[in-house]
Amino acid sequence: MQELQNKVGLITGASKGIGAATARRMGELGIKVVLTARSQDAIKAIADEINTNGCEAIAVACDVSDYNQVNSAVAQTIMKFGKIDILVNNAGLIDPIGRITDISPEDWGKVIDVNVKGIYNMLHAVLPGMEARSEGTIINISSGAAYGPMEGWSHYCSSKAAALMLTKATHLEYAEKGIRVVGLSPGTVATDMQVNIKASGINPVSKLDPSVHIPVEWVAEAICWLATKDAREFDGDDVSLRDEAIRKRCAIR
Repeated sequence: MQELQNKVGLITGASKGIGAATARRMGELGIKVVLTARSQDAIKAIADEINTNGCEAIAVACDVSDYNQVNSAVAQTIMKFGKIDILVNNAGLIDPIGRITDISPEDWGKVIDVNVKGIYNMLHAVLPGMEARSEGTIINISSGAAYGPMEGWSHYCSSKAAALMLTKATHLEYAEKGIRVVGLSPGTVATDMQVNIKASGINPVSKLDPSVHIPVEWVAEAICWLATKDAREFDGDDVSLRDEAIRKRCAIR
């Protein structure tokens, strides 16, 4: 993935799980990394680790549901690195898990604020710079939950369906301007989210044995591959890591 060297990548939800793994992998590939999350201490520790390994990374505290914070994070990135080549919209919530009337409107809305408005906020802040340069890649983390309802996940399924449509709408509006937009549905991944899902005991996903969940490193590798020209054929679509052919394309065995 030599073409990614010296690119600038901004990752949301980078304090743990998929986001942290992606930040580390991007650093290894020579990408300048901007880690964002609400937890400054967590992302700073990861950024320091990446910098220690001879790469370049900064940590910017940001709640993606707050557009002012998003705009500030993007401005700080531009000030430091001059551009954003790759945006990874990874930040996401699923808690609290429960049936519709078991979740308060406030808690249901928080999931939508992060999983949907968070993506929109980042798109709104990043797209003008990409459009001005006639290039850029946006990768939205999707889910199989975008395609069908799951008990206890009304907020999550709704938000991921919306995220999928944002991928398609952004591709429709910006592909001719040189901007690539693609979704990645990783399947079940060994993260804290799966721990919470299992603890809920609701729907078949909570019954899965932890051994079936894929490692975060696989997802990080797929994200970096999607940022290369080799993945252009999937622009505007949702790529599934459950597909063995896709795993081979991004060198995951």
